[in-house]
Amino acid sequence: MQFTKLRLAGFKSFVEPVEFAIEPGVTGIVGPNGCGKSNLVEAIKWVMGETSAKQIRGNEMDDVIFSGTSNRPGRNIAEVGLELENTEHTAPAQFNDFTDIEVTRRIVREKGSTYRVNSKEVRARDVHLLFADQASGARSTALVSQGQIGEVVLAKPTDRRKLLEEAAGITGLHSRRHEAELRLRGAETNLDRLDDILVALDTQMQSLRKQVRQATRYRNLNDHIRKAQAAYFIIRWDAASGELETAISLLKESERAVAEMTGHLSAATTKQVEAASCLPQQRQEEAEAAAALQRLMLERDSLGEEEKRIDAARQETETRLSQTSQDMEREHNLISDCTAAIIRLENEHENYSRESNDQNEVMKKASLTLKAAQGSFETLNG
Repeated sequence: MQFTKLRLAGFKSFVEPVEFAIEPGVTGIVGPNGCGKSNLVEAIKWVMGETSAKQIRGNEMDDVIFSGTSNRPGRNIAEVGLELENTEHTAPAQFNDFTDIEVTRRIVREKGSTYRVNSKEVRARDVHLLFADQASGARSTALVSQGQIGEVVLAKPTDRRKLLEEAAGITGLHSRRHEAELRLRGAETNLDRLDDILVALDTQMQSLRKQVRQATRYRNLNDHIRKAQAAYFIIRWDAASGELETAISLLKESERAVAEMTGHLSAATTKQVEAASCLPQQRQEEAEAAAALQRLMLERDSLGEEEKRIDAARQETETRLSQTSQDMEREHNLISDCTAAIIRLENEHENYSRESNDQNEVMKKASLTLKAAQGSFETLNG
């Protein structure tokens, strides 16, 4: 299998689509520094499945997309295609039917990259195996950079073994072995999970068997219940039939009663019509009686008010009579007191008169005594 063509579009400095033919023999790339020679090698490594941005002189994988210059805007998509000649049909089985194989890797900014082989999307693992079977790949020693010749000479035995394995073309076998071991471990894990599932299913089976027994018992009981319900419904049907016959006879009796009541109603209606003919005169009489009743009620109210007024006057008169009686009794008491006072005063007046007469006699005697005393005093002084 030989590389025949490299296509680039939007990859690093190759902003416009570029096709680079790889002819049989030695193909050389010559140019000044910074013209993009290393970018071609990195494009080949990138399309073969390089996953480290540092291996292609970047900080992140989006750095492979053309970022723009002062004269041209940046791009959001980068794509690299590598065509291989498969005339000997040494490719993996899924690609071995094609004579020409085109591997394409496309990256969209901030969305990641995808791989396609002959316009059919594939896994990155499939691309790695494709190139590993051809003793190539992104990390293969077939891609020798500056300073790596000395590393090969001074390499450790394990590193040399890797180089020899790539030269012998068995790197793909190691990759397939590793993938097979991973699948085997996955199968063992699945078997362990299957054992756990079988244990869980066994438990569920026992539970289902128990449920089956319960369902069988339920069906048997349900059959008995249905038979009992059927017998119950037959009994109820017989009872309902008897009740229906009774209801029919009662209905006939009710119909006869309704017919009789209808006759009574007709007679009552006739009487009502006759009574209605007398109703206006009775209403007039009722109105006259109501007017007379109204007058009587007004007179009764007037008499009631007059009675209340007379009762009030009578009570007031009685009150005045009681007060007058009390005043007369008080006056009689006062007259008695006055009479007693007059009698007492007359007695005192008589006593005062007698005492006055006695005092006059005493005064006369005292005057005579005084005169005698004065005569004696004058005689004595003279």
